[in-house]
Amino acid sequence: MIRILTSLVAVLTVASVNGQTSAGKEPPKLVIGITIDQLRGDYLELFQHTFTEKGFKRLLNEGLVYQNMEFDFPNLTSAAAIATIYTGANPFYNGIFASKKYLSDKSREVSIYDDNNFLGNYTTERLSPKALRVSTITDELKIASGGFSDVYSFAPNQAEAITMAGHAGNCAFWIENTSGKWATTTYYKDFHWTVEQENRSGQYSTRSPELLWKPLLPINNYKAFPYTKTNAPFQHAFYGLDAFKLLKTSPCVNENIRITALKLAAKADMGKRSNPDFLALTFYAGNYLGADDKNYSYELQDTYARLDRDIATLLDEVDKTVGLKNALVFLTSTGYYEAEDQYGEKVNMPDGVFYSNRCVALLNMYLMAVYGQEQWVEYFYENQIYLNRKLIEQKGLDLATVQEKAAEFVLEFTGVQDVATAKQLLNGKANANMLKYANSFNREYSGDIFLEMQPGFRVSDESDNSKTDKRTRETAVVSPVVFFGYNVKPEKINRTIRAEEIAPTVSHILRIRAPNAAKARVLPELY
Repeated sequence: MIRILTSLVAVLTVASVNGQTSAGKEPPKLVIGITIDQLRGDYLELFQHTFTEKGFKRLLNEGLVYQNMEFDFPNLTSAAAIATIYTGANPFYNGIFASKKYLSDKSREVSIYDDNNFLGNYTTERLSPKALRVSTITDELKIASGGFSDVYSFAPNQAEAITMAGHAGNCAFWIENTSGKWATTTYYKDFHWTVEQENRSGQYSTRSPELLWKPLLPINNYKAFPYTKTNAPFQHAFYGLDAFKLLKTSPCVNENIRITALKLAAKADMGKRSNPDFLALTFYAGNYLGADDKNYSYELQDTYARLDRDIATLLDEVDKTVGLKNALVFLTSTGYYEAEDQYGEKVNMPDGVFYSNRCVALLNMYLMAVYGQEQWVEYFYENQIYLNRKLIEQKGLDLATVQEKAAEFVLEFTGVQDVATAKQLLNGKANANMLKYANSFNREYSGDIFLEMQPGFRVSDESDNSKTDKRTRETAVVSPVVFFGYNVKPEKINRTIRAEEIAPTVSHILRIRAPNAAKARVLPELY
């Protein structure tokens, strides 16, 4: 009996010590959230021979690696993906279903964060995070620290930067399309002097014509694709009206983000105070818009090789200044990849075209025959049809009935795989295939009819030459998630996790509340 009691006391003592050690562990001094737009897990494997030992390989070998992360809504964009990661909720709750929205009353497309109440800083855009309906990890950190934690975000584009900074961040920075300078909105009050200095020095903004993108490595090192159409090294300069739009799809944008963010972090003493700080970054790993071959290019392989060096430099700098044991780094993907399909005559692939302007015209004629000579259809946008709701209300018609009649008509068009009405999505009465669209539905800005196009079909608008044809393709890719630093033990987890699980997990590590719309549990490996 004495032996049993002694053993039991010993076990309880060890458990108590372990529990106290876990409970007494200080939260990280610095969190660095890295989201890589269009990062593909298969490319990390294919391109690894071009990587150093301190970048991607270091994260994958020394971090907690989840093989894949999935999102529970279709038509992924960087803004919608990042909003889901940072809020722990899908677009139906967080409000960010895309980077842009269509204003039916003004018949124009604007940023999802459009807000005339705030001026731009180094931009003419008027923006605020008002469209973000729920809190983010960064918001909750600001609340918990009483505003003393610093939160800064850097991204190529405004929707990405504002999403990460949330409502309470010090500042969100993105690269302005026409000037190449770091821009923000006057909603945020802390335009850090290091970024102002960067704008004045113009390392990237004024020197864009001088920037020359050539392969980092000998061209024969880029041998991942046997389908590359040329053996000649590439060379790209950035000039003209679209110089900075092109630059933002090149590795130059990642280098700019890395340099500017690290300079601010150092001068702001991020990670060196009693309250944790948060540095949120979005890098780009998609196709270069100026490449001749946008699917199997040397440019894409070079982008990954250079991004590997940027990550290596970032990790080394954090280790020197804060210490990786005091910093939590989490890396995620936006979960999609934008390919550009060109079907040649030799492959004999189905190459149908869905003409959106013809669809709108014919649908309007049909509704005129049913309800009278009026303009019943307003617009076709992102595979959604917008009906004239004001007219429908004025005529005393039932909106759901008009939506159903329109949907039945549109379903007969060649290239349309399936349809659902807004009413069906809200009531959960759409068929199982279309219910996924409910997770990205927005009551204010979504259309009345949702169309799912047949894979391979092109969506074309003959009435607007500014719009490029877009071929339908499922764009989901293998999207790894890595947690690194802060004494995280190396482990590879083969199961697929949900994007909504990231925010509660990071919040748990920071000892703060999860964002207010987050429902998922903390990842058990980090609990």
